[in-house]
Amino acid sequence: MTYFTSDQHFGHFNILRLSQRPFASLEEMDEVMLAKWNAKVKDSDRVFILGDLFFRAQDPEGTLRLLKGRKTLILGNHDSSWTGKVDLSRYFEGVHTMLETSDGEHTLTLCHYPMMTFNHCMRAYMVHGHIHGNTNADYWPYLQSHDRILNASVEVNNYEPVTFAELVANNQRFKDVAVQ
Repeated sequence: MTYFTSDQHFGHFNILRLSQRPFASLEEMDEVMLAKWNAKVKDSDRVFILGDLFFRAQDPEGTLRLLKGRKTLILGNHDSSWTGKVDLSRYFEGVHTMLETSDGEHTLTLCHYPMMTFNHCMRAYMVHGHIHGNTNADYWPYLQSHDRILNASVEVNNYEPVTFAELVANNQRFKDVAVQ
């Protein structure tokens, strides 16, 4: 199975307020997201992490040792705060700034930041993170109208890694709610 996720921000206290996350504490947020991840992902599964896995985390390696799956990291704007302190080859099959790949069924462009255009944009999909659940920016109407641009942020995806089908369904619901 292949999963997609982004913007966990493990260890980031202020993300609770900044993204209006439904957790009473940083510890609860980290524990819930770790439990949801490991309840769903098996060690043999592929997980594409589209950036910002940690920010200000005290022990990223402690969490990385617990996260199941064969992980590929697409670097986000907060990942420089921890990636230089960890032997990434122990935890990730690959680390990229952007990746063009396939999940076996779909052509994918994976990037932390949403892009307005990408290779084969009429038949491929752009999967991104970075914007969390934000719908207030100038770029939102474009992202909302483009069915092939999918937000992997945990706020859109029930704070867990999701399959491609779940990603599509969650994004449709998210984009539909934002219309109202």
